[in-house]
Amino acid sequence: MALISSRTILTSLSLFHLTLSFLFLTNPTAISDQSIVSLLGDSLALPPSRSFDVPSPALAFLSFLLAFLAISDLATLSYPDEISLITHWGTQAPLRVSICFSLSIYSFFFSPSSPIFYHHDESAKSRFVNHPNMHQALNNNPGYVPSGWGGDALKNRVFFTFVFVETMAWFWTWVTLGEEQQGILARAARERAKRRGSGSF
Repeated sequence: MALISSRTILTSLSLFHLTLSFLFLTNPTAISDQSIVSLLGDSLALPPSRSFDVPSPALAFLSFLLAFLAISDLATLSYPDEISLITHWGTQAPLRVSICFSLSIYSFFFSPSSPIFYHHDESAKSRFVNHPNMHQALNNNPGYVPSGWGGDALKNRVFFTFVFVETMAWFWTWVTLGEEQQGILARAARERAKRRGSGSF
């Protein structure tokens, strides 16, 4: 038996998305200035993004998408557990883990601070890691060449933090759903048997 139920985790995730939606719409700097964003960004030398300094049409659109996602996810919890938690979220949770994990890998390993762009040049890597301002050193990375497509905008600390947290949360949801599956199916079987029994009189 899980300490925290999957329904509670899914409700919390939906409320988290609603909170992010509100902040992206009204005060995006409250997100980019969070300590976890700074911690992960500084530890991985991910560049900051000035796009979160002021509200913008792109952030408003992102806010709408997050709110739409959160409300849709909350609506699925109104179904019986057998349909909602087993059928729907049993598919959605591993899918979202895979997507968020892939995006977190892309955001770091294809960013200017990625070690794969040093071509095993240890002296260049050492100069970068020991640079007093790592974000200034990003411009001097000898192996990194921007690809020129829109995906370059995803290589920043805010996006990486978001998909990293999402990966952890959805993996936790997936594991919890697996632990609860037998109990949910057993309860559903008992309810069906009870309905059949009451219908025979």
